[in-house]
Amino acid sequence: MPYDTLVERRDYSLTGPSAAQAIERGLASAEWYHSDIPRKVMKELMQRRDGPAIRDTALWFVGLGLSAWGGIAFWGTWVCVPFWLVYGVLYGSACDSRWHECGHGTAFRTGWMNEVVYHIASFMVMRNPVSWRWSHARHHTDTIIVGRDAEIGFMHPASILLTVLHFVGIVDIWQWMKILVRNAAGVFTPDERDYIPASEIGKATFWARVHVAIYAATLIAAIWMQSILPFMLIGGPRIYGTWHMFMTGLIQHGGLAEDVLDHRLNSRTVLMNPVSRWIYWNMNFHIEHHMFPMVPYHALPRLHALIKDDLPPPCPSIYAAFREMVPAILRQRREKGYYLRKILPPTARPYREDLHDTVPDREGLRA
Repeated sequence: MPYDTLVERRDYSLTGPSAAQAIERGLASAEWYHSDIPRKVMKELMQRRDGPAIRDTALWFVGLGLSAWGGIAFWGTWVCVPFWLVYGVLYGSACDSRWHECGHGTAFRTGWMNEVVYHIASFMVMRNPVSWRWSHARHHTDTIIVGRDAEIGFMHPASILLTVLHFVGIVDIWQWMKILVRNAAGVFTPDERDYIPASEIGKATFWARVHVAIYAATLIAAIWMQSILPFMLIGGPRIYGTWHMFMTGLIQHGGLAEDVLDHRLNSRTVLMNPVSRWIYWNMNFHIEHHMFPMVPYHALPRLHALIKDDLPPPCPSIYAAFREMVPAILRQRREKGYYLRKILPPTARPYREDLHDTVPDREGLRA
């Protein structure tokens, strides 16, 4: 097959043929493989605590405050640039992991703390807090199951140009703003209505209107001040500070298997430097998180240590993860059914692939 010949695009909608096929094949709301952990140990790992999240959230807010102060104080000079670079990452990237963990309700033990941080982070990441709570619940129930999961990052064949542009956030912020405006008007797509209960549509509409109102107020302030400074503080970081979020987000599942019931086949654990781990709130332990989503982020390193002998070896760095993922993504553009199959250690139980092998769209192409 010529290198520049792309495979036929799969149907990733939640209301099309792929959705019906996933249900027929037993891939929807199915039983997933889990590594064995003693019940007592798992209960300890799932213990929620306020302390770690209060510490990390306080550091996050202090970092946002100080970097915003420096950006404003030195506005108009080159000295402001490093402050905005830091603010951009803390706003445009760190928000994603805070939204994620507080959405699971595991970051804090105290419920209202999870809710407050969840809503702040949801606004920063430009996601409807109601819609995405339900979307992410589906993502965990049917991880990378085509026709069921609304959060599949790479849809075969993946667009390389759009993927690269996401690192800047220009296309991304436009797409999410359109969704917020549409939701604020009370309009939800069939896919959205597939995972959002009808009783939650009103709440989703309300919060979309709140978010749009804040952005409208920011625009008015920018016009009144005749300056882009308001957008440097609100909204703009989703353009200039989102690169870390996409860098880490793409390697979660990129190049791995679709339509399987074993997270070791469709998720990737990556060892990272301490700064990226703090920004990412330990979501680099991604197989572990998907196997046991109710384990708080601060306990994931311990969980990894307990089950690592049952998992593929983690990528030793972010660079190594991209070096592994990018060739697989390129190959998926021209080879139907290809995925990178990571090798398990001798101590691991075999992959659960029983249902995977029944999917006729696959050609059994594996690395």
